[in-house]
Amino acid sequence: MKTIIGLFDDRAEALAAVHDLHQRRIPPHDISLVANNADGWYSDNSKPEAGAETGAGVGAVLGAVGGLLAGLGMITIPGIGPVISAGWLLSTLAGSATGVILGGAAGSLVGALNEHGIDDPDAQVYAESLRRGGSLVMVRVEDKLVTAAEAILIKHRVDIAARRDELTAGGWSRFDDSAQPYAPPPTERGDPLRPEHPTY
Repeated sequence: MKTIIGLFDDRAEALAAVHDLHQRRIPPHDISLVANNADGWYSDNSKPEAGAETGAGVGAVLGAVGGLLAGLGMITIPGIGPVISAGWLLSTLAGSATGVILGGAAGSLVGALNEHGIDDPDAQVYAESLRRGGSLVMVRVEDKLVTAAEAILIKHRVDIAARRDELTAGGWSRFDDSAQPYAPPPTERGDPLRPEHPTY
């Protein structure tokens, strides 16, 4: 089995990648997701069964991958803060066989990635990118499915080398799991009196 990872800045694209991996008949238990939840995009009201009015947008996206992600729930990762996570990586973060720690604290993301074959320099960048609002999709595949899985993840994933260069240019050197979680930037509402800056 080979482990393939994709970093996404757009969580909808991460969820779409999960769906596409399943469409290629990759078993759900071989797919894992960790997505930043600092802005509260996912909650109990986000689940598809919550109804059309509450969390409809997020619910529709999650509905597309409904049943594919085992144990989807919220956890807290040191240095990153609240995330939603599912799959086998969650079990590693939880340090248990089940990985069911909804709302609880998880272990080191860098350590979990290292344990699954991601080298430390890349794991540092993945963790920092998740801290800053990103999402990770990891998949374990047999050799015959490597090309298909890579083709799915490469469509919208972030180039890890370019992200490392971007971070280091800003003075970053490595992920600090004792740092305060990264606060998402405020949403710009726009000026209703200026059509080129729409309110919605």
